[in-house]
Amino acid sequence: MNTATIVCPLVASVVSLSLAAAPTPDQRALDLLQRMTLEEKVGQLVQFSDGMATGPDRVKVDQAALLPKGGIGSLLNAVGAHKTNALQKIAVEQSRLGVPLLFGLDVIHGYRTTFPVPLGLSAAWDPSLIERTARVAAAEAAAGGIRWTFAPMVDIARDPRWGRIMEGSGEDPYLGSALAVAAVRGYQGGIGTANLAQPTSILACAKHFVAYGGAEGGRDYNTVDISERVLRDVYLPPFKAATDAGVVTFMSAFNALNGVPTSAYRHTLTGILRDEWKFDGFVVSDWTSITELIPHGIALDDRTAAFKGFASGVDMDMQANLYAAELPGLVRAGKVSEQAVDASVRRILRAKFELGLFENPYVNADAEAAAMLKPEYIALAREAAEQSFVLLKNDATSGGKPVLPLAANARIALIGPLADDAEEMLGGWSCQGKKEDVVTLRASLAERFGTAFTYAKGTAITGDSREGFAAALDAAKNADVVIMALGESRHMSGEAASRTRLDLPGNQLDLLKEVSKLGKPVVLVAFSGRPLTIPWEAANVPAILMAWYPGLQAGPALTRVLTGDAAPSGKLTATMPRAVGQVPLYYNHLKTGRPVPGPDDEKKDEGYKFLSRYVDEDGSPLYPFGHGLTYTTFTYAATKASTKELSVNALRNGAAIEVESTITNTGSRSGTEIAQLYIRQRGTSVARPVRELKGFEKFTLEPGQSRTVKFKLTAAELAFWNIDMQLAVEACELTVWVAPSSITGTPTKIMITE
Repeated sequence: MNTATIVCPLVASVVSLSLAAAPTPDQRALDLLQRMTLEEKVGQLVQFSDGMATGPDRVKVDQAALLPKGGIGSLLNAVGAHKTNALQKIAVEQSRLGVPLLFGLDVIHGYRTTFPVPLGLSAAWDPSLIERTARVAAAEAAAGGIRWTFAPMVDIARDPRWGRIMEGSGEDPYLGSALAVAAVRGYQGGIGTANLAQPTSILACAKHFVAYGGAEGGRDYNTVDISERVLRDVYLPPFKAATDAGVVTFMSAFNALNGVPTSAYRHTLTGILRDEWKFDGFVVSDWTSITELIPHGIALDDRTAAFKGFASGVDMDMQANLYAAELPGLVRAGKVSEQAVDASVRRILRAKFELGLFENPYVNADAEAAAMLKPEYIALAREAAEQSFVLLKNDATSGGKPVLPLAANARIALIGPLADDAEEMLGGWSCQGKKEDVVTLRASLAERFGTAFTYAKGTAITGDSREGFAAALDAAKNADVVIMALGESRHMSGEAASRTRLDLPGNQLDLLKEVSKLGKPVVLVAFSGRPLTIPWEAANVPAILMAWYPGLQAGPALTRVLTGDAAPSGKLTATMPRAVGQVPLYYNHLKTGRPVPGPDDEKKDEGYKFLSRYVDEDGSPLYPFGHGLTYTTFTYAATKASTKELSVNALRNGAAIEVESTITNTGSRSGTEIAQLYIRQRGTSVARPVRELKGFEKFTLEPGQSRTVKFKLTAAELAFWNIDMQLAVEACELTVWVAPSSITGTPTKIMITE
């Protein structure tokens, strides 16, 4: 085994605890650390799933024997106050030093109060909403003893085949960064660590570090091979934003990046995360990813895998049991310095002190139930769902009016396998959400429309049985409007749920086509955890609403939006392709030397063959990033800039370009709009994307009301990783749009000079 000694300096002297000022969490961690044995130190670097076997060989570890010895620092999947208190009592009262356990859980989009899945939440383009939902999730989780969530997932995802696109904020690093900060604030109680000791705060975890969302073929856990420039321009910014917001933990990913498994990639885990960004929290591996260094091929045995994971910068081993088994021996053999172990342990102990676990290791089990599903939490779940829905299309019927909102006296037929399935509404990471908490679309519409409402399931989510078609057609024949509740099962997106097809599964499209032949106005309500390919639906169904998985208030939220009590306001955060063959398809792509003219180009294609295009499909998206309609219309005045020319030096010295546009509600009802700021830079040392999001503003306008939105472009927004791999502002021709989506808007140009 070819290994080297790891050395990490640590202050050796005991910190004197001043009576004049309370010791800091770091000082307390150092004091405790110097009283620990090597085995107790390593124990803090060990995380197990409560009661589960470990590693690929499913080895059963005697966790009950390790706890009194201080052999476990953290447990995940121990749920509920009684359970966590019982385990905590052993750690605190039976171990030599009484170091409390840190309980973790995948609280991804709610704990008991289940909110829309993260991709759906991101469609609201509302950081304050993300913060509020995370705050509720933290409060409920903490009431059950959970003080650490493995969220937010801030992976950029450009390939909807990848099931875990559901867990993130889509394809854009600017928006992803803003929402990452909001989630960290919500979980941790604010920026930094000052509020962690509050009983309703939990540690956030930025995951998966890094570039996990770039998996080849959209296949989960798969290889990623990208340039350092793409890594830094696209995949790293949300992680950097989380770091700047004070996130306490990171999780290393499963994938190999440019040939190196990311749970053993010192360049990212130490070089970038610690040396460049000065991150001083701790890193946990993803589930058994230290053991997986062996099948990846960079280790032949457990000891080498443990060494490489720890040497790269992974502080805590989740569920692999390799640190516990191998680190003491590596230290005694001189392969790993005890100082390096001390540095990792100190980070973990500091977090426990910051959380107040030493003072308050237990939670009040009698108060747990009352902390769940509070009326204000349920109201927020409905609000979040309403804001997440994206109205893709809303054409007029033969009467001249758009299909939506539904008329109050309309006869409604609701058809589809997702119309009355409560469990499906919870999404792929429902945590402690229960189907009995959910109000379905069927239940809500039946209450609203009474005897003017009929329902038929029609078909299953998957399978080819047409047994229910006849009942569905009968229901549709007697209706004024047909609502089709179709889509994926919640188990078809999320972890280990990649797809090669993105259309409606089973025979749902066949059912939709049969219903459409009746000539009735049809509304497609599509449930999914990813963008879908729905070209037939887009061409033939007059109204389409993306509902994602809306959570426990699915029915009331959808009913309010469909009937017009609330208006849709969401916009896509991931491009919807026409066909799977276009994937990966994303708005901020580079322009080739032979591009097909796009919406920003004056020259039109005159039939020239040798262009970057498909011979069997339009290369443009079905629905672009940033797209979303509502029940009114908005017009955008031409984009204006405060200057036509500005120097690089002025920008470096703090100057800014002010950009604005006036938006007017030209419809007949109130509406919420999300104005988006895009830029393009030409004449630079490296090719830049055709557009990049650099700002957004969400606001509501009454009919006839106008609002001038204003943005500032500074060096921070205009810098990129140049030909010399330096983050810098360069001279360029800068084009700027304020627009309702990534393919619209009237631009203005500014010259950035040397």
